[in-house]
Amino acid sequence: MTHDHLDAAARPASRPFGRLLTAMVSPFTPDGSLDLDGAARLASHLVDEQGNDALVVNGTTGESPTTTEAEKEHLIRAVVEAVGDRAKVVAGVGTNDTRHTIELAAAAEKAGAHGLLVVTPYYNKPPQSGLLRHFTAVADATGLPVMLYDIPHRSGVPIDTETLVRLAEHGRIVAVKDAKGDLTATSWVTSRTSLAFYSGEDALTLPALAVGCVGVVGTSTHFTGALTAQMIEAYDAGDMPTSLALHRRLLPLFTGIFRTQGTILVKAGLASLGLPAGPVRPPLVDATDDEIAQLRADFAAAGLELPE
Repeated sequence: MTHDHLDAAARPASRPFGRLLTAMVSPFTPDGSLDLDGAARLASHLVDEQGNDALVVNGTTGESPTTTEAEKEHLIRAVVEAVGDRAKVVAGVGTNDTRHTIELAAAAEKAGAHGLLVVTPYYNKPPQSGLLRHFTAVADATGLPVMLYDIPHRSGVPIDTETLVRLAEHGRIVAVKDAKGDLTATSWVTSRTSLAFYSGEDALTLPALAVGCVGVVGTSTHFTGALTAQMIEAYDAGDMPTSLALHRRLLPLFTGIFRTQGTILVKAGLASLGLPAGPVRPPLVDATDDEIAQLRADFAAAGLELPE
C-alpha cells in the first residue's frame, strides 16, 4: 500500500457543516414567550465568541417539543439574520410523522435555513424499512442538505448500519448526528460511505474523530466551544497530546451538563453568564440551587468560571 493511499484512507469525510456545531437553546422571556432578540444575541455569541461553524436551532435542546410551528419559523429567521452570513443554520424538523416532518422541512427552507436535522421517528418504533422510507421522503421533498439524527436511547429505534449505507446513496443526505454511542457501528458506516459523521455526545467527540467522524453537534459547547474547536483542530493536525489534554480538561463539563436534562443546565449557565436564556417550558423544570452549585463546580473542574 502506498503512502498516498494511506493518506487518502485516513482523510476525514467532507465537513458540510464545519467542525463545531452547537444545538442552541431557545431563549425565552421571563413570562415564557420566545425571545427573538435574545436568540440573535446568543447566536452571535456562539459564532463570534465560541467559534461555532454552524448552529442547530429547533432541536430538543431548543425545546422543540414545546415550541409552536410559528415560533420555530420565527427563530430560524432571527438566527439566520443574525449569523447566516458567517455560519450555517441547521433547523431541526424531525417528528414521528413523515407528512408533518416534510411540512416543517418546507417551512425551514422558506425561512432561510441552510440544512435540516431529521431525528429518527420516536415512540411509534418503525421498522428499518419505515426509517428508509421516512428519511428518503423528507430528503426528496427538500432542496437542503440533510443531517440524520441517530439517537436510539430517545427515539427507541437505532438507524441500522445497512439502512445508513442505503440512505447515503441519496444526494441530499450528507451527514449524521451520531448519538448511538456505538463506535463500532459508526466505524462500519464511516468506512463504507462518505457521510459526514458528527458526534452527538460531547464526551465521545475525540474517540469519534479516531473512527472517521468530522466534528461535533454539542450541548456543553455553549460554554466549551472555543476549546472543543481547539481539540478538533489539534487532532486534525496530528497533535494527539494536545487533543487528549483538552478532552480530559473538558470532560467535567462534557458530562456535567447532562447531570439533568441538558437544556436545564445550559440555560442556568447562560443566565449566570448574563447571556440570553430565560426559563424552560414545562414539562422541563428550571435548575435548582444545588444543581447550579454543582454546575459551577463542573465549570471549575474544567478550568472555566461560572459567576455567582
